[in-house]
Amino acid sequence: MAKTSPIEFIRQVQTEARKVTWPGRRQTVMTAVMVLIMTTILALFFLGIDTVFDQIVKGLLALAK
Repeated sequence: MAKTSPIEFIRQVQTEARKVTWPGRRQTVMTAVMVLIMTTILALFFLGIDTVFDQIVKGLLALAK
């Protein structure tokens, strides 16, 4: 594998950076909203699972007394 000089590396990075297409404002907002919705759904799901396991453990501990 041939070594690349630091200057050539910087040029390659700049060339690749010009190819990047950034999302528009609308797409960014839509993605952020979807992330918030999914995060909320997952938080509620894990809250429910945690509550169920908590009740199971409390029930098992009550039997052990």
